Amino acid sequence: MFSKAVISLALAASALANVFITSPVASTTWTAGQQATVTWQDDGMTPNLTSFGAALVGIYTGNANQQTLLQIISSSVDVSTTSSVAFTPDGTIGPNSNEYFVRFTSINLKDATNSQFPAEAFSAKFAMTGMTGTFNSTVQAEINGQSTAPIGATSTSSASGAMKTVSTTSATASASGSKTSTSTAASATKTGAAGKVGVTGLTCLIGAAASLLGATLL
Repeated sequence: MFSKAVISLALAASALANVFITSPVASTTWTAGQQATVTWQDDGMTPNLTSFGAALVGIYTGNANQQTLLQIISSSVDVSTTSSVAFTPDGTIGPNSNEYFVRFTSINLKDATNSQFPAEAFSAKFAMTGMTGTFNSTVQAEINGQSTAPIGATSTSSASGAMKTVSTTSATASASGSKTSTSTAASATKTGAAGKVGVTGLTCLIGAAASLLGATLL
């Protein structure tokens, strides 16, 4: 049981690791109405960017298990041939906050540990200013919710080669965050690659097993 839990944890990390988002990072602040750029590179792990392929890129908020799509940055960008996307943040999607992050959702590649969900990659949480919107109660509950896995890449990597840059006109999705979507490639809320067995869950599992073993020996 322990080995299966450890394997699941390792696979979950690898499923999130192939797209290494280099911007935004934790120290990033984007300003509403001013052009911002999302950049990424291949981290050298499997699957590679070619396998990840075309992806939906958006600004989200929430926790490791539940995320709400606030703004679509690109509805389909091939991460293997492009290394950045420029867009203009929409100030109506939420308030001034450091609870925003970028999520890549592969359109074709499935999560290695749960094939009903797409493969994903997450940036670190970052700040947005000049905002005029609000988070409704549903979205705020997600932000306040318990995370069982980190959002954002923790590995380091080197660039996989020169790629071209594209600019895209962004669309806004559910500015108030009141709508919860399904687990398709354009999903806003799901339990999948980011919601696998985390360190907290693994610790509890080991503790419970140790208690059971002790009781048996007694």
